[in-house]
Amino acid sequence: MTMIRFAPTGTALAWDDWVAQRLRQMEAWLAAHLPADAPAGLAQAMRYAVLDGGKRLRPLLALAAWEAVVPGDEQADPEPTDVVWAAAGAVELIHAYSLVHDDLPCMDNDVLRRGKPTVHVRFGQAQALLAGDALQALAFEWLTAPPWAAQRPALAVALVRELAQAAGAHGMAGGQAIDLACVGRRIDRAALEDMHRRKTGALLLASARMGALAGQADSAALEAVSAYARALGLAFQIVDDVLDATGDTQALGKTAGKDAAADKPTYVSLLGLEAARACAEAQLEQALAALQALPAARVQRLVDVAHWVIRRRH
Repeated sequence: MTMIRFAPTGTALAWDDWVAQRLRQMEAWLAAHLPADAPAGLAQAMRYAVLDGGKRLRPLLALAAWEAVVPGDEQADPEPTDVVWAAAGAVELIHAYSLVHDDLPCMDNDVLRRGKPTVHVRFGQAQALLAGDALQALAFEWLTAPPWAAQRPALAVALVRELAQAAGAHGMAGGQAIDLACVGRRIDRAALEDMHRRKTGALLLASARMGALAGQADSAALEAVSAYARALGLAFQIVDDVLDATGDTQALGKTAGKDAAADKPTYVSLLGLEAARACAEAQLEQALAALQALPAARVQRLVDVAHWVIRRRH
């Protein structure tokens, strides 16, 4: 797998500039590493599902966690390594595949994603199913095929394990199963939190942990990043519930109000709008408190990510 490199900035960028730069770099990395020659239109469906859209929260979180622990100049933005680019790309592929499958008629039956027709609308249901399958497989190829994986096999195995656990029956897939089973039902707050920690939180947690592992975090730093990401993952889902209830389709880039229309349990339906917002703020405080265990000079990107998650409008 060919690796592409980006020059270090030499100084720490402002948050908006850092996001813009990392998004450009991530898009270039993804475009360079996604297949262009898979048969029968499969490559086109895969690239359509991944490129030119999305917040890229998960790869940005991986990069921010990596910056929080990697040795180096605290006054400058370090150049991401091949390892952290692969980790960031892999979590984005798992996220993209999950969206492709979630949008299928047998699941959430949605026609709009990232401001454009969903993959099954554009390419057909069978091709969408195959594109999701191929993206999931490619994520693990990215974590095992490069030269660094042969040179650092223990790290490659650790990254694969993190991602597999987050995506599987006890993580994202399990959370989605609970979500589908709860349609039309009323569940308590503990059950709702458990569902969302699996469905959404598990992959966000893996993103942060994989970034920290790529930066060779010690056990204390890894636990601090993990505690931060657990709170952040729940905050993200609560904000998502609020936006689904109050946003509009054009701004969100996906169908607004679909949770209520499908009679799904959400933080808004369970707690009410204002209490849900307060709950998200409480999770933000927990996330920021967890970062106190890390050097203050290294955590600003993670602080910024947390505020971005809470203040986002789409």
